[in-house]
Amino acid sequence: METPKKQGSCAVCGNGLTPYINIQDDGYSGTNWNRPGWQKLIEMVEADEVHCICTKDGTRLGRDYLRAGLYREMFKSRGIRLIAINDGFDSFANDDDFTPFREIMAEFYARDTSKKVKSVLSAKGRSGKPTTNTPPYGFVKDPNDKFKWLVDESAAVVIRRIFKMAMDGMGPYQIGRALTTEKIERPSFYFGKNGQGPRRNDYDPNYPYTWNCSTITKILSTLEYCGHLVNLRTTTTDFKSKKFQVKPQDEWLIFENHHESIISQEVFDTVQKLRETVRRIDTLGYSNPLTGLLWCADCGEKLYNYRRTEPRTPTEKKIIDVYQCSTYKMGKSKYRDSCSVHHISTEDAKDIILDALRKTSGYIRDHEQEFIDELRQSPAKMQGETAKAYKKQISQNDKRINDLTKIFNALYEDKALGEISGERFTEMTATYEQELSTLKSQNAKLQSELDEYNTENNKTDKFLALIRKYTHFEELTNAMINELVDKLVVYECEWSEGFAENGRPRGTRSQRVDLYFKHIGNYTVPDMRTAEEIEAERIAAEKLEKKRKYNREFMRKRAAEKRAAETAEPKKEDIAASA
Repeated sequence: METPKKQGSCAVCGNGLTPYINIQDDGYSGTNWNRPGWQKLIEMVEADEVHCICTKDGTRLGRDYLRAGLYREMFKSRGIRLIAINDGFDSFANDDDFTPFREIMAEFYARDTSKKVKSVLSAKGRSGKPTTNTPPYGFVKDPNDKFKWLVDESAAVVIRRIFKMAMDGMGPYQIGRALTTEKIERPSFYFGKNGQGPRRNDYDPNYPYTWNCSTITKILSTLEYCGHLVNLRTTTTDFKSKKFQVKPQDEWLIFENHHESIISQEVFDTVQKLRETVRRIDTLGYSNPLTGLLWCADCGEKLYNYRRTEPRTPTEKKIIDVYQCSTYKMGKSKYRDSCSVHHISTEDAKDIILDALRKTSGYIRDHEQEFIDELRQSPAKMQGETAKAYKKQISQNDKRINDLTKIFNALYEDKALGEISGERFTEMTATYEQELSTLKSQNAKLQSELDEYNTENNKTDKFLALIRKYTHFEELTNAMINELVDKLVVYECEWSEGFAENGRPRGTRSQRVDLYFKHIGNYTVPDMRTAEEIEAERIAAEKLEKKRKYNREFMRKRAAEKRAAETAEPKKEDIAASA
């Protein structure tokens, strides 16, 4: 693209287009109007520094007939001469009626090229080869095979550290701030320093340690770190648009075990579950690690964490940290009764988890084979008669589904030939459609149960691998909670003596909490106590409850006597008045 500044003598065509400057945009698509050379030309046009624009042909302006037409009109209004040599077009010599059609054909060419490129990338992605030229942060290309990825250990250390901090309950902002404080190089700087990545030539070397939340979030959601390859994850709405849109996850092409993993699938899945629940950092300076794990047994909603500090003494503060049913909490704020409080303190919930982990770990350590046999007893039984019955039922349903398909085709043919009326056709097919829907739903449910039982053995092995990582359970950590605990179902508390007339509870408080572990669900350690030990503990509990009841009655009696004495005693003001 040549841009003359004033007329003179041209040594090539003799049209007097000298002197001139040469502007070009190598490596840029004609559908991109943000090309640096083109932007420079438009700035010169707006500054009235251009008298003539000379191009090889009309497509050198751009391959968008609407924008190209607007720019032609702009040049014409400013008195700028436009010459397209190969097209034989000169805006000062004549008006070429075919110019708009050439611009339309140029855009069609760009559209067709875009379709071909997408087709090639789609075929490449479906074949199981990476469609990206640059592997994600943490991987490098194999020098001997460009379609194979190898783990970059120096970056993989940072990846594992990020996932570990996420397992400990830290959010993206906290992780980024920690990495920045520790002066760990961010991915763009790391790529640029090593001459890798798409931005190796334009990274900012002045900020090598500034981690952003978006970078941490992207790393935590990258499935490739589990060893899987994800292709065709994004798309564009139009070939002119440069903005990518992420497809729904069920449309991704995932090739498992494509390369060596950096983190395990269990860790990745746990992190995704943690990120689904928002954890607030309140005035206490940290988020509660149990948030998102406690659920109401009655309404099925999550429990809401309520925390505050209250002054106990002039120098000491009491921390209130409890969970309540979110349905009850929201209903109370709207002055209506919904569910009930389901109150439980964070300390009690942690004690329940820690006690269950201690008992389960101890039982596995001493009776591992019994533990395995107990969990696998159900799937082993399922492999027998029940599994056989399920498979037979699925086969019968499939046969009936095929028969219904044939019936539909026959009925449609009769309707098309006029042998049955439209009303009769609708009436008959409605019943068959309902039966077909029921059969498909039943097959899906039966197959799901078969698949669940078939994977039960793997779940047992996964839980054993997790719990073996922790040999001592003296203190409950965030990582232990997130790796081993799936959820806690909290029931409403009960009182041994019910409620008084004023609605206040009476007696000893008790509350049921069901703990569900990862992979094995609600597992209770078998009671290894002898009959004598059980009886002794029962007697001790009865004595303790009897003592508590005696103390409660004694305190109630004392309180009643005190209230009676205060009522009977004359006030000092009354005595003075009578005197």
